[in-house]
Amino acid sequence: MAKKRIQNLLKHVVCILLCLCVVLPFYMVLINSFKTKAEAARMSLALPTEWVFSNYSEVIEKGSLIQGFLNSFAYALIATTLGVVLCAMAAFVMCRKRTKLNVFLYYFVLCGLFFPVNYVTLVRVLSTLHLNDTRVGIIMVFTSAMIPFCVFTIRNFVISVPVELDEAAVIDGAGPLSLFFKIIMPLLKPTMVTCFILQFMTVWSDFLTPLYLSSKSRLFPMTMAVYQFFGKNKSYWNYIFADIVLTCIPVIIVYMIGQKYIVGGMTSGAVKE
Repeated sequence: MAKKRIQNLLKHVVCILLCLCVVLPFYMVLINSFKTKAEAARMSLALPTEWVFSNYSEVIEKGSLIQGFLNSFAYALIATTLGVVLCAMAAFVMCRKRTKLNVFLYYFVLCGLFFPVNYVTLVRVLSTLHLNDTRVGIIMVFTSAMIPFCVFTIRNFVISVPVELDEAAVIDGAGPLSLFFKIIMPLLKPTMVTCFILQFMTVWSDFLTPLYLSSKSRLFPMTMAVYQFFGKNKSYWNYIFADIVLTCIPVIIVYMIGQKYIVGGMTSGAVKE
């Protein structure tokens, strides 16, 4: 009995420490974003002696964050929506029609989980279509990057959907598109929302992809805007912390809206008994 209590206590201690590892850094960033330049430079966890709310307006004005926000939102929303819907359609076909070609394509796509095989051809495609250093090109790269994870996740979910649903819909006169969008897609909602949330956060926080693909400041997302702002204001930690907070807010909102789908979408089946 005593041994079990000690084990439970240790589990609680570990959980608390892990929570602190996540919460304390964000708390420090949030608190210091309201401090003066001198106070923020000390990076303490103490509350500000003077709350400086103007840090945020200064950051928005000096850091060109409006353009960065619009770029990040466009990249994340368009790329994630396209990626999730197209991957759901591909996963459905690969699951239902298990031809040798589809099996090969599935395992080829899975290779992207370990190394970016899709980037090899995509770079050539962008060059051929003259889409280098454009918003469309960046969106295509983001969409391509999420294909392996989304196909893998959604396909495992599609397997749990009875084939009898397809047959009944076809008997009632449903075509391929009608079958997918009206019958299958509503059942895939939990896992598709899960993929959307995870990939939206990934695209929003991505730094390397726009760094390599964009040389024009008007194409920079929020992460690049923060990087530029940091380079110009290294000594103004109150501004830098405020910039980080503004960058995190959209991701937190998206996660809070869809958090109920995360666990269910990754673990549950589409049809309940």
